[in-house]
Amino acid sequence: MKTFKSILLGLALLIVCSAAKANTFTDGENLTKNYAISTYIDAMTHGKLKGLGEVLDSDAKFSMLRGKTVLNFSKNEMLESLASTKNVEQECTTTTSVIESNEAMAVIKVDMQFDGFVRSNMVTVTNTGKGWKITNVYSIFK
Repeated sequence: MKTFKSILLGLALLIVCSAAKANTFTDGENLTKNYAISTYIDAMTHGKLKGLGEVLDSDAKFSMLRGKTVLNFSKNEMLESLASTKNVEQECTTTTSVIESNEAMAVIKVDMQFDGFVRSNMVTVTNTGKGWKITNVYSIFK
């Protein structure tokens, strides 16, 4: 019985120490500019949707210029559309460049080079007070 109590006490101590060391984030603390852009790129090029809903602002707007027509989509419409490409690897080369960046917002150009065309995405990431979130994506096909 003494051995059982010692083992039980040891396990309890291990659980308490593990819980005390666990990394917990306050609201939005893990939502950095880099995390938001990386999550967006993973979703668009690799079909990895984990965390995408978190980095998209509830009022995020998605626009695509197709010929002379501008198509607009909401956050929910984009998430539904991307669900059909979940875990689908796009055959493209992706590059990013920072157009503008300050403490309030950043505009990142994400180019996806496919065979025969390029999809250029101008991604606006904004410091919402609850972390950095994507508020606008404008896509052009060249």
